[in-house]
Amino acid sequence: MTRHFLRDDDLSPSELGEVLSLAATLKRSPYDSRCLAGPRTVATIYDKPTLRTQASFAAGIAELGGNPMMVDGSLAGIGKRESVADVARVLGRQASVIVWRTFAQSALEEMAEHAGVPVINALTDEFHPCQLLADLLTIREHKGELTGLTVAFVGDGACNMGNSWLLAGTTAGLHVRIAAPEGHQPEEQYVARAREIAAGTGGSAEVMTDPVAAVGGADVVVTDTWVSMGREDEAAARLAAFGAYTVTAELLAHAAPGAIVLHCLPAYRGKEIDSDVLDGPQSVVWDEAENRRHVQKAIITWLLEVAP
Repeated sequence: MTRHFLRDDDLSPSELGEVLSLAATLKRSPYDSRCLAGPRTVATIYDKPTLRTQASFAAGIAELGGNPMMVDGSLAGIGKRESVADVARVLGRQASVIVWRTFAQSALEEMAEHAGVPVINALTDEFHPCQLLADLLTIREHKGELTGLTVAFVGDGACNMGNSWLLAGTTAGLHVRIAAPEGHQPEEQYVARAREIAAGTGGSAEVMTDPVAAVGGADVVVTDTWVSMGREDEAAARLAAFGAYTVTAELLAHAAPGAIVLHCLPAYRGKEIDSDVLDGPQSVVWDEAENRRHVQKAIITWLLEVAP
């Protein structure tokens, strides 16, 4: 059976640990895996703006011995000029892995159904699982462990990062707190799924409106842009709604001593996060950005060579 990585809970807790350990190994020894030597081709499709995703996949695929084949989603006309299923069948005959950064999770799932090769979610409107692998690796590097730590996600909880934090965080045994205004909190289906996972890992999932309560004693503080791609027409209303959720030095002071700060970038300074926090000693965002390459190499290797 072909395994895919479409959402955070596609990996069991033990599989997540395997992938993170492999990523740590590949960070220390970048050429330990040459699973794409030949070179084999990885199709990378981008329907949304990208910097870290494109750069980290291109560099990582090259380090694995492979060839990144960039596909412009707008030129391909996926789902318009050609059906998703037909594009999947075509690319599956040309590439060993398909990476897709797109809008609808349902389209990604349709791609996986017909591709015949592993498909990796490089971001959809619902989930951002590669980013969460990078976040978890970064936390483990700086805290030495994951299980039992408390993470506070502050800002727009009804976005792909909020959903992914709920699923990946609880899979890793973390206590995940989401602080967001009413109307911008995660859908109940993701909260329920996170609590189901947490029942087996010892983690927990809470949703609240008070950012101070969420950050209180937290080991990790996370935020993301308040205006996700595709929601630009809501920018004014969102900036007004989220004004109290900026990660400032004053808010961060409520966290545990030695707490670290994550942001998946791009960051809008003075909105979801202040510059003195983003550039401050508790920020680990540049490690986080680098770790995209290491975890994506690990998930490609795991899907091709390890996955049951």
